[in-house]
Amino acid sequence: MGSGGYRDTLVVATTNRGKLDELKALLGDLAVDVRGVAEVLRDPPEVVEDGATFEENAIKKARAVAEATLMPTLADDSGLEVDALGGRPGVRSARFAHPRATDAENNAALLAALGASAHAGEADEAGGAGRFPARFRCVLALVDPFVDDGRPRVAHGVCEGAITRAPRGTAGFGYDPLFVVAGSDKTMAELDADEKNRVSHRARALHALRPLIEQALEARRRQVARVG
Repeated sequence: MGSGGYRDTLVVATTNRGKLDELKALLGDLAVDVRGVAEVLRDPPEVVEDGATFEENAIKKARAVAEATLMPTLADDSGLEVDALGGRPGVRSARFAHPRATDAENNAALLAALGASAHAGEADEAGGAGRFPARFRCVLALVDPFVDDGRPRVAHGVCEGAITRAPRGTAGFGYDPLFVVAGSDKTMAELDADEKNRVSHRARALHALRPLIEQALEARRRQVARVG
């Protein structure tokens, strides 16, 4: 925190409540107010996530919201990669069933695709009996329009595991009920919030990005001090 009662605000460029809650928890010990984009903008920009990679989409979202708010902005793009499906759903994880799919629809579409893959003899059983090796991948991008000319700072995180055919657990969101975490027999949806925030792809990406977030916030504080 700087002089004159100034306190940093970090905007998270997402309307996904689950992602926002996780990032707020992971940043809870940082001296910054973490707010979702809907908390700072009445009409958040609609960003078309048409990038070929998670990194492209994360940077695009961070830039759009940073330009609209003039605040340091953190954006997440993440998804599930299943080996038996050639890395799908990938960047289309949130839209695997159709563009406005619910989590339940995406999970059903994933199981249907894996069923077709297994019947075609493409299943890889290395994930265990009836399981398909997979990973959650996350890319976080930080953009501050007043620091380093808005150059994005980027970090990646991966959580290895496997997809099971029977969903388990009620926590989490997205594909969590189908994703068995490597080294465990629990799905991501069976972990409590603290457990998930120790092993998740998002937690690992944020751990890597955190020093860069702190550097960017300190650079902004110095600018505020000079102006004020």
